[in-house]
This record gives sequence, C-alpha cells and structure tokens, in this order.
Amino acid sequence: MISKTGTMKPKSILLINPWIYDFAAYDFWIKPLGLLTLAAILRKNGFQVNVIDCLNSWHDPSNTSSPTGAFERTALGTGAFPKTHIPKPEFFSSFPRKFSRYGIAIPTFRELLRGLSPPDLVLVGSMMTYWYPGAFEAIRQVKDVFPGIPVVLGGHYVTLCRDHAAFSGADILVEGIGESALPSLCLTILGTEMTFLPSLNDYDTYPYPAFDLLPHNDQIPILTSRGCPFDCTYCASRILNPFFVRRDPYRVVEEIEFWYKQYGIVNFSFYDDALLIRPTEMFIPMAEELIRRKLPCRFHCPNGLHLREVTENIARLLYCAGFQTIRFGFETSDREKQRETGGKVKNSELERAVAYLKEAGYRDRDIGVYLLCGLPNQDAEEVHRSIDYVFACGGRPVIAEYSPIPGTALWGEAVSASPFPLLEEPLYHNNTLLPCRNEKLDYDMYRSLKMLTRQERWKG
Repeated sequence: MISKTGTMKPKSILLINPWIYDFAAYDFWIKPLGLLTLAAILRKNGFQVNVIDCLNSWHDPSNTSSPTGAFERTALGTGAFPKTHIPKPEFFSSFPRKFSRYGIAIPTFRELLRGLSPPDLVLVGSMMTYWYPGAFEAIRQVKDVFPGIPVVLGGHYVTLCRDHAAFSGADILVEGIGESALPSLCLTILGTEMTFLPSLNDYDTYPYPAFDLLPHNDQIPILTSRGCPFDCTYCASRILNPFFVRRDPYRVVEEIEFWYKQYGIVNFSFYDDALLIRPTEMFIPMAEELIRRKLPCRFHCPNGLHLREVTENIARLLYCAGFQTIRFGFETSDREKQRETGGKVKNSELERAVAYLKEAGYRDRDIGVYLLCGLPNQDAEEVHRSIDYVFACGGRPVIAEYSPIPGTALWGEAVSASPFPLLEEPLYHNNTLLPCRNEKLDYDMYRSLKMLTRQERWKG
C-alpha cells in the first residue's frame, strides 16, 4: 500500500498474548517475553508492530478492582489478574473448583482490535499446554473482527502439542523458537524480506524486548541465557530450547540499567533456567557489576535457582545485589527420587546453601524451596517428609504441583499412571487437577500437604 506521501506504507503485524483459562492464576512476574522479543525484531525490520497482552489489565483501567483506576499490584510487581468466571469445560464438571478466564474482558479485546487498522498478519503466542482455550478464543475473535487476515499460532503449546493445535483455527502453526520462522513468514505472507535477524547462538545480538508497546510496566523479565544444561525428567526446557546459550554479564547489567533509567523500572524477574550454573561466567560478574553501579533495584527468581552452586560468596552476592525473591529447585528429599528425576541436587547441598544464605542476611521465610507434588506413583508420605526436611533446614517449602508435559522423559510414566486421558486432552495436564493422583496421594492429601507448608514454622 502507498501512503499519501508516495512512499510504501510498512506492513502491519499484530502480536497477541492470549488469556489464561484455569482454576487459579496469579501474576507472579508474568510477561510475554518471547512475543515482545519477536515484536522488537519485527520493528527493527521496519514493520509496523502492535501488541495486545490479554493479561495486562492496563489495557482497560476502568475494568479494575481499585478505586484509583489501576488494578491492585504489590510493590514487588506482582498482583491479581482481572478474571471472569466462566462455565467449566465438560471434562471438569465434577471437579469442585470455579473456572475462570484471567485477563481483560472480551468486549475490551474486541474494542482494542477495532481501534487498529486491519493488520497484514497476526501472531498469537501460547504458554502452558492446558491454557490453549485462551489462544483458541483469541483466534476466534481475530477471525471475526479481521476476516481473511492470516493468523499464525506459535509458542510452547504448539511445540508440545502440535496435533492438537491443528484445531485452533490458525492458518499456520509454528513450532520451536519463533524468530527462526520469521524470515519465511514475512517473505511468504507479506512478500517482504527481513534485513535483520539476530543470531540464535548469540543472545546479545537481540534487540531489547518491546516492553514500550505495553500500556504499563511495573516489572520487567530478564534473560541471561536460553536453555538448561540439566536434563530433568519432568522438565521441557531441552525441548523448547535445545541449546544452552549465554549472554555477556555486562550486557545484562546494561539492559537492567536501561530499563531503570529510561522507564523507572525497579523490579526485575530472571526467567533463566540456569542463572547460577558456572557462576564465574555469569552470576558473579553480573552481581558484582550490579553492586558497583548501585542500582536501587529488586530482583526476583521465580523459576528456581540451583542449590549446588550456592557458596558463601554467592549467598553474599545474592543479598548485596538486591535479590529479594529467591526460589530453589529441590523437588524432593527422597534420595531415590532425586536420582530418578535428574540428580541435580543432594540433601547436603540444601543444608549448606540455606546456612550460607542465612549467614548472608536472608530470613527463613525468604528462602523458598520448591517441592514437586503429584509425580507419577508418588505418595503423600514422601512429600510430607520433604516438607519437614525443608523446615528443619531453615527454609520455606513451596509446593510445586506436577504437570505432565509431552515429550519429557517422565511423560510415558505419567500417561500410564494418570486416571485422566492425557494423550487425548491437554486440559488434563492442568497441575491443579493433580493429574497423576493415586490412592497414596489423592486430592485431599494434597490439600493437607499444602496447608502444612503454610504453617508459620519458621523463626525469622
């Protein structure tokens, strides 16, 4: 299309982060980092780019619970999503929990669509396999408002459940790392050849994610690496990112300083799977540089850090650099289960790490330790022992409900152990269901274990 000035009008691309459909959801530093990275790459190639994040309440500040007009948030950059109770899928009719669509109202979404000129291409992302109804709904609405516009669906759900994603209504499905598919999509659909494409093996060649396209930011996620050197049986990291690639630590600090100085962001969440691995390569120089620059920022690690790497120096650097929310992947105190699931940590390493962290200044309640609950053939007594062990070490146990993930080493065992047809319906992957429950770990036992972790048993 030619503009009034006689120049070619740039092609327009709309990117959408869909709703969450679930029994429960809370914004623990959730942002569509992958989608915003694609947006930044496309913008650098001269495309007109728009983003609608269906989870971002500031798309419609009037539709909030706060009298000030802004949806209630914590000082750490977390908060509740707006939600709408909706009928449960028939699969869950007997499950005693309400089902909701988390995010902006559908009429608001349609208004946002109508406020845009018809795009030339729509890209829809996806996250958890059992959140696919949000992507399906986004595609339905886009097709209704913009009939004939090609819609591409990518993300984790498509990569892990491609056959099921064929029913999404999307015109094209993209598996794996999204940016690797961009050149072909732009050339085939838009007739435009991309002049810039970052190196998949060098994350520092990527532009900063396009957070400025969102209506509001009170926290920003940071990636120092892609992939993970471990190969835990329950985790899909190796499937989603086959190679472990790291950034330059000083470039990471520069990005943090950029968002702080340009946009006033003080809360940063690390999305890494392996932030502490080989600490001399990344964490130590990064933390030392953060301390040197004296940035008044708070850092959060919801994905879990590796206990094995915590030394006296690492603990001190975590504390002095401003890491407030720390979580560790421990999974279980059962030594046999540790070996079966990947062997990335030992009990003695938890004891040592907690001691160093408390010496550095962290309180018991600050040291969150993830414990997996609901693994195939797992019993409640094992989880109970793990909870008691974490308390005894001086940490805070955090139950992480197991979700079966297609393609992982544990998937086959999960399919055999689950009372639900995991192969047929991704909704059954939902961890709230406790998909691999059994007579030794049923839902009532799980709720009792959950209550046990909430007891105020820590001193500090």
